[in-house]
Amino acid sequence: MNESPPLAVTVGTVAAIGALTVATIWGLATTNAPAVPLAVDIAAGVAACALMPVMLRWPVPGALALAVLAAVSPAATPASGTATLHVAGVRPFRVAARVGAAAIAAHLIRGLWRPSESLPFVWWLVLVVATGAALVGWGQWTQARRALVDSLRERAERAEAEQARHVAEARAAERTRIAREMHDVLAHRLSLLATYAGALEYRPDAPAEQLARAAGVIRSGVHQALDELREVISVLRADELSDGRHPAPGLSDLDALVTESRDAGTRVDVETRVRAPEDLPGTAGRTAYRVVQEGLTNARKHAPGAPVRLVLDGQPGGLLTVELSNRTRPDEPWPAINGSGTGLIGLTERVRLAGGELDHAVGTGGEFRLRARIPWPAS
Repeated sequence: MNESPPLAVTVGTVAAIGALTVATIWGLATTNAPAVPLAVDIAAGVAACALMPVMLRWPVPGALALAVLAAVSPAATPASGTATLHVAGVRPFRVAARVGAAAIAAHLIRGLWRPSESLPFVWWLVLVVATGAALVGWGQWTQARRALVDSLRERAERAEAEQARHVAEARAAERTRIAREMHDVLAHRLSLLATYAGALEYRPDAPAEQLARAAGVIRSGVHQALDELREVISVLRADELSDGRHPAPGLSDLDALVTESRDAGTRVDVETRVRAPEDLPGTAGRTAYRVVQEGLTNARKHAPGAPVRLVLDGQPGGLLTVELSNRTRPDEPWPAINGSGTGLIGLTERVRLAGGELDHAVGTGGEFRLRARIPWPAS
């Protein structure tokens, strides 16, 4: 199995090992009576340096071979110590401990075979064991630190990917919110304009005053639609539902909404049984307003001319119920306005975000009913 060298085994380290090997051989050459021929030490030193690339590729066999050379000559000690450190940095502790024990045993054998005149064997034993243990411990610490750094790097990359995913989800949610706000604001306004434009188309023989009045309403409606579009964009850019200058519509704005629909020719019957409407939270009020707006818009689109019944009921600590109903087959043959079919889907999501429920269905009598139940926390 190929292993990449740890941080301790670099080109500079290999050069330092070569320099230490040469220095060791030079020291042995200057002794008065060497125990073995100098050629043996030179051969052991050269073999140890030549085994360094083998040790980097196959750490355990290379370290054991260097330990054998260290038992023969001190010239192989620098390479053997580095091999022990390398194995401890890339192998589990049990393997590193065995290699370290082999290196210690090799140096003890050399200490018995070629004892040092200036250092007793007992101190030599202590020095060899302490050095071997330190090399194994250092290598294991290096391996643990490298694993920790890799783990932290992987965790950082995973956190970065998670953050990118959250950003993508936030962008998708923002696009959905923008689309929902655009639909809620513009669908209502444009359906009013379509109603007046349809009246102009089907009554070209109407008096000039009525035609002028209808054209004026259309022009005013276009300006209002543009103003509302600008307000929505400014609110979304500020990432707030209301910026103070253009407060988001709520329950108190339903009268104006109903009046607009009545002016467009839709008869709206309102029944209110709401207690303490001033205590209704802003989120619930905005959601109720959008439900009524979508219901009136759908009535103009799909059942023009049919009367709409609006019932509001609720109190703090319970539910705010908003219910709209209208016939799906009006008596007057007015043309229906085609819609995209996404309004009720977005409205259902809006009500669910407010913690409520929305259901809609066509009854057996051909009556379309839209009902929302929105939580109203007690103040």
